Amino acid sequence: MTHPSAASRPVQAVVLAGGQGSRLRPYTDDRPKPMVEIPGTGTPIIGHQLSWLAEEGVTDVVVSCGHLAEVLQEWLENTDLPLSVTTVVETEPLGRGGGLRHAAARLPHPDRPWYATNGDIWTRFSLRDMADFHTERGAVATLALARPRLPWGAVQTDGFGHITDFIESPPSTFEINAGVYVFSPEFTGLLPERGDHERTTFPRLARERRLAGFPLPQGAYWRAIDTAKDLTEAAKELASQSR
Repeated sequence: MTHPSAASRPVQAVVLAGGQGSRLRPYTDDRPKPMVEIPGTGTPIIGHQLSWLAEEGVTDVVVSCGHLAEVLQEWLENTDLPLSVTTVVETEPLGRGGGLRHAAARLPHPDRPWYATNGDIWTRFSLRDMADFHTERGAVATLALARPRLPWGAVQTDGFGHITDFIESPPSTFEINAGVYVFSPEFTGLLPERGDHERTTFPRLARERRLAGFPLPQGAYWRAIDTAKDLTEAAKELASQSR
């Protein structure tokens, strides 16, 4: 039996892969951030992303390149990929919103919804569930929301000021933008030609109650690969999962 929302689930996506990755040096001296390999997998971050998107029903991806674009393009051309990939290169900085709009113009189905993900996110959860959530709420844009663990230990106190417990790396009490999105077709036209949609388009949609937030399911794997420490932690988590 077909799910009532199955027809409205995206089959196309944009991956934003143009970042400099300066905090990941020296790994990013000769490659863009999404081309950094997760230790122990032999596969760059973008390889994991494309496999995940394919598993979730995506057939066409537009990869927006910038910093060292030719390294990423060469890998994409020489790798057996599970879906069709087109690359676009920003010849001048357009900002995050402008870059997204530039890439979205190359999607094969402009009249259908689409996913987008930042090129440094390594995650696994049901995009199909997120797409259904987006449709049910009649949203123009839906953001995945993560509750990352704090890098510090936390202290619990009682009302009198006595310390009652120490908690190692507790989850944040705030949800953050997890860098994975579902967009309705009309979202593309709301993006700026240049600039940051997170400061313009998203706040406007939030005021209009047309922006939704999909909390990542309990236990879903999510990590933003920003620093060398994130790479080490990702490798450790991967090793513990495969035991």
